[in-house]
Amino acid sequence: MTNTVPVSSTESSPRRSASIVDDDEAIEVATRLAHEFAAGASDRDRDRLLPWRELEAFAASGLWSITVPRAHGGPGLSNRTLAQVIAIIGGADGSLSQIPQNHYYALEVLRVGGSEEQKRFFYDRVLSGERFGNALAEVGQRDFTRRTRLVRGEGGAFVEGRKFYCTGALYAHWIPTLAVAQEDGRQTSYLVFVPRNAPGMTITDDWDGFGQRVTGSGSVEFEHVRIEPEWIVPFQASFDRPTTIGPQAQLMHAAIDLGIGLGAYREMLAFIRDRSRPWIDAKVERAVDDPLTLYGVGEVKLRLRAAEALLMRAAALVDFAQLDMTEETVAAASIAVAEAKILSTKAGLLAGTKLFELAGTSSTLSEDNLDRYWRNVRTHTLHDPVRWKYQAIGNYYLSGKLPPRHGAI
Repeated sequence: MTNTVPVSSTESSPRRSASIVDDDEAIEVATRLAHEFAAGASDRDRDRLLPWRELEAFAASGLWSITVPRAHGGPGLSNRTLAQVIAIIGGADGSLSQIPQNHYYALEVLRVGGSEEQKRFFYDRVLSGERFGNALAEVGQRDFTRRTRLVRGEGGAFVEGRKFYCTGALYAHWIPTLAVAQEDGRQTSYLVFVPRNAPGMTITDDWDGFGQRVTGSGSVEFEHVRIEPEWIVPFQASFDRPTTIGPQAQLMHAAIDLGIGLGAYREMLAFIRDRSRPWIDAKVERAVDDPLTLYGVGEVKLRLRAAEALLMRAAALVDFAQLDMTEETVAAASIAVAEAKILSTKAGLLAGTKLFELAGTSSTLSEDNLDRYWRNVRTHTLHDPVRWKYQAIGNYYLSGKLPPRHGAI
């Protein structure tokens, strides 16, 4: 489905976010919302119904502002809580757990590289209920002439280019955009916060992947879009030194995969208990007594629990690194997150597959739409290749080589 979206027709007036004061409240709110979101998740996925109402409730709950630092009026909650919130929502609807990932990412870029004036302005926007999307990925990233550019001249500063896979852009009030510029003979990059109603910007709802169908991951085109200097935040500079932008981003991706896997696991348990039949050779009356089914359920649970444990360990190391961003602390956090991402990928995919293997043929009926779990986790786990994470981990432990600094490790 392709739909070019007139920005003025879909722009929503934000509601000021509720104030969440601590970690326990954030988990409680996320759990309540997940229960509400789960009710319509299958229909939204099957019919590609964009979750506007759910997103409004999600943002207004205060969960979208939990990483705003306390110094700027937010609760400044831990990455452990952030990962838990994402996983809880992901268990109900994988798309809804992915949509705010780039919102939190932009908040971390601001924390690390933004000026105090930029932090005050944008953090206040978030506390007022506004949402960030993203316009990062694009075709031809290695060719400067084809990349989205930040152009400065006598008439001001402008963004020109085209982006794809812009998760959350469709629903956002601001679209943080990665743009490159030639300055003093070298290429550098910025994260430019472009308001949704900026003249010359077009959002096209053309995401047609078989999973994560309602993430709003379409395309964004910029035709000489004028932007204000205070909307331009240094980006490359935040990777020229050790920062937690990359590990925090990957932590959230791991949490999304874990959450979808947990959702698949719960569906599997319910189906086996209520609808599955035991295999004839098991010589039992109920599927819940089939010994090989029990083995499979235990295997999935163990993998998910291990992934969750590694995720929580990684989150603690990201928290520690944020307090003191050095080569050593950021590298340790990055490697811990890579370990968690490998296991969350494997555990999520296993849960999505075993749901059908253990529940049986009747679990494939289209009316149940249970394949959305496998489709969602398979789609999202392709965000970056885990095979490269093994290589980074091996290099770190064997040779003491620090992992690269970017958002995919």
